[in-house]
Amino acid sequence: MKPIKIITLIAFLVSLGSIICGLSLDLDYSEKLIGFGVVGLFLVVFPLFSYYRWKDKDVKDYMLTKENLDKMRENQKR
Repeated sequence: MKPIKIITLIAFLVSLGSIICGLSLDLDYSEKLIGFGVVGLFLVVFPLFSYYRWKDKDVKDYMLTKENLDKMRENQKR
């Protein structure tokens, strides 16, 4: 496995574990555990996952340029 994938998986499991512990345990700082888990998901896991999935892709393939619009129109005519 690639290191970025392992780091993303570990961060996901830690964030998920923090959320689950915050929900299931009756502690004074349960709400903080839930909050840190959510922050970890949105500020650490999601950007790492997005980078891992998009790093070898060409952004121009997903943009609405004139060439891509012409290709879509040709495909609709068929």
